[in-house]
Amino acid sequence: MVSMKDVAREAGVSQPAVSYAYTGSPKISQEMREHVFAVAKRLGYAGPDARGRSLRSGRVGAIGLIVMDSLSYAFGDPWVMSLLKGITSVNDLSNVALTLIPMNNKSLREDAQFPTVMPMRGLIDGLLVSTLPDDHPAIQTIVQQQIPVVIIDSPFIPNLSYVGIDDKEAAKAQINHLISLGHTRIGILVERLIPDNYEGPVTLERIERSNEMIARKRVLGYIEAAGQAGIDASSLIIYEAGGFDRAAGEKASEKLLENSSITGVVATSDVMALSCLSIARKRSLTVPNQLSVVGFDDVPEAREFALTTVRQPTIEKGIYAAQLLLAHIALGKNAEVEKKIFPTELIIRNTTAAPGVRF
Repeated sequence: MVSMKDVAREAGVSQPAVSYAYTGSPKISQEMREHVFAVAKRLGYAGPDARGRSLRSGRVGAIGLIVMDSLSYAFGDPWVMSLLKGITSVNDLSNVALTLIPMNNKSLREDAQFPTVMPMRGLIDGLLVSTLPDDHPAIQTIVQQQIPVVIIDSPFIPNLSYVGIDDKEAAKAQINHLISLGHTRIGILVERLIPDNYEGPVTLERIERSNEMIARKRVLGYIEAAGQAGIDASSLIIYEAGGFDRAAGEKASEKLLENSSITGVVATSDVMALSCLSIARKRSLTVPNQLSVVGFDDVPEAREFALTTVRQPTIEKGIYAAQLLLAHIALGKNAEVEKKIFPTELIIRNTTAAPGVRF
């Protein structure tokens, strides 16, 4: 394996000069830097080891954000973008690199390897983890590497710092709003309960097996609140989209709204709720006269479409989690585990009313 020493010898310079070339130091000229890079490229040298640098300096000036699924999903999801807005607004991170680390469904296989997570220690100073399944192997890897970490929303690990909301109580507020208006035939749109590519009707057994904490808690909240109101769980029509985007939401909404008895829909996200509004328009269903819809998150588009929804402080969660992670990095082993639960608020707009008649 080619080393820095090999490059220095071949380039006819000192080893520190090679290091200066890669760190951008003004101690060598631009011509010397280009000469070193040319020799390194010819020898196949990829550059100094980031782990070695971190051992010497103690910090590498970078943090990671683990998100579920692909980066294309992350950049297209308004919730994720709000979270990123909060994280990147923290002043102390202005000179810190933020690395997005996607985890797709294939990572859940027992034999899966984690090339993006395994070498993280020494390449980043800490990790923010957002919405991974409860049993995702990446969590165990992170714990084993003793990387400073803060989890946002899920999973909840008792010995790791956590920032989130009370998903179950917020979900109860959603469905209780419909129940208070007189709805008893209620449809439920849930993004994903298990990352196994399933889409279709949901059974109680599948809910119990769910390893997606947020979706599981929200659906359990719907069921519990309905039961408290005298509505049997078996009368709730629950449909799983199998994904988080508008395409998955619209496909699920098509199936859900085939049931003409449904007068109200609660969705586990605004993306699902907005998808339902889109399909309702295609089916010539007037909202809220013939169909009421309640979302979750209060993303900007929800306000544009006057969607009744649960507002959660996503930007504030991002800010708090980033600041907490920075404190963990600074304090090291002296950092105390912290749990922060933000309040939520039901925002009533124009997509809910007393049940009307479906034709």
